[in-house]
Amino acid sequence: MPGQVTITADELKELLAERDAARALREEQEALRGALRLVTAERDLAEERLRAYRRELFGAKSEARDSDQPGLFNEAEALGANSTPAQEDAAETTVAAHTRKRRGHRKPLDPNLPREVVRHELPEAERFCINDGHALVEIGVEISEQLDVIPEQLRVLQHQRVKYACPCCDLGIKVTPAPPRIIPRGLLSESALAWIATGKYQFGMPLYRQAGLLRRFGGDISSNTIAASMVRVGLATQPVINLMRDALLDADLIYSDETTFQVLKEKGRKPQTKSYLWSQMTDSGNSIRCFTYTPGRGAQLADKLFAGIRKGAVLMTDGYEPYNGIAERYQLVHLGCWVHCRRYFVKAEENVPKAARSPDLLATRFIKLIGRLFVAEARGAKWGAHRRQRLRRRYSARVLDAIRNLMLEQSPGVVPNSLLGKALTYLREQWPKLILYVENGNWPISNNDCENSIRPFVIGRRGWLFSDTVEGAAASANLYSLVETCKACRIDPYRYLRWLFKRLPLANSIEDYDALLPWKMPVTLR
Repeated sequence: MPGQVTITADELKELLAERDAARALREEQEALRGALRLVTAERDLAEERLRAYRRELFGAKSEARDSDQPGLFNEAEALGANSTPAQEDAAETTVAAHTRKRRGHRKPLDPNLPREVVRHELPEAERFCINDGHALVEIGVEISEQLDVIPEQLRVLQHQRVKYACPCCDLGIKVTPAPPRIIPRGLLSESALAWIATGKYQFGMPLYRQAGLLRRFGGDISSNTIAASMVRVGLATQPVINLMRDALLDADLIYSDETTFQVLKEKGRKPQTKSYLWSQMTDSGNSIRCFTYTPGRGAQLADKLFAGIRKGAVLMTDGYEPYNGIAERYQLVHLGCWVHCRRYFVKAEENVPKAARSPDLLATRFIKLIGRLFVAEARGAKWGAHRRQRLRRRYSARVLDAIRNLMLEQSPGVVPNSLLGKALTYLREQWPKLILYVENGNWPISNNDCENSIRPFVIGRRGWLFSDTVEGAAASANLYSLVETCKACRIDPYRYLRWLFKRLPLANSIEDYDALLPWKMPVTLR
């Protein structure tokens, strides 16, 4: 036909070959682009991890942000039904007035401290008037005070057990029996044991340093002797610890957390193996802090710590998986911790270069929204449970809706293995537990109280580093439990331990041990 182009078979083969080559080239280019995107993502993740490690080693540890301050709290109307996270970030706030302490004024010394008067008088030769020469008379005194410290005084208690004999025969000899002691034939008195225990478990002073301190005042006691004494008194308090745990597991609300604990001599385990110290606490009724040593933190070990817990109780934890099984097995109300959730977003924000940070940064938007939840809690901290619950339903519930909407909107575009991706994953997986606290004004928003109770152990661990034996670890857990419970009950730990160590050898029944619980110590002795 006119105008029709004809090609030969060889030309057709060449065209097909060129088409296949072009297609192969495009596929190769797409593969290279995909590989480049993958390598770029892996590079960005590696750089993010490197920045995270550097910040963990050398960066500031505080997670505080200006947006968390109570002065930035708005009423429930600040989050309208049609508001969006972006609109909330741009909303104006009014900072409430506040007061400051006057500077330059010393805090007065405790009026209950004993006073020793040091009187300063003019010499006799200067007690005359420079105008007329008359003798001066005293009209008052000017008083200034200094705090004085008397170093520790050591003394030896010499126990003399009187012996009696019959004057008529040699068979009637009697010796006054030795009073019962918490450590039979022990070298240290109950007061000395309490002093050493509070030095280590309240103030974090390692035992070898306390031994050196005692040597300054004439007490040449080896650190091994002191350590052995602490193990024995710690294990001797086990009956009291058991009753404390029974009261804890019967509470309405229980917090739980755990931290690493190195024990050198554990059967079948290397000295470098990590063990754990568990913290369980409650402020429902009596304030109780219980610490428990375990060789690991698996589900079976965790389950033993909650055996006997009351069904229907409330459990506040972080996102550690075994807690989910415990809550399901014992039918507990399981709350999630917003502090742990926020911490993931803080790490994601910190790893963004400062030049690239802005209020529109996704991690920053989450941090601000979570901060609004805590500001609301700070405002209602002193309110009753019903009033606090109304605040949560009117205000906090709307903030939670904004957080959820932002999470659903932004999650698909974030790399799961990045720090921000991990933060969103944690938020998404913990969401059902994180929103439960709104349902009851008595339920907490975070596990901060439990973290604060375990902090003295973590700080002390930096000084003494490890426990030598399993018995020492268990004894330390018991003594930490007693000291932290005393602090929570506003009892002086030294006075309580001295009182406990003197009475513990005399206890023979459950009623006797029950009377030795920290909150049952007589008020006059606290």
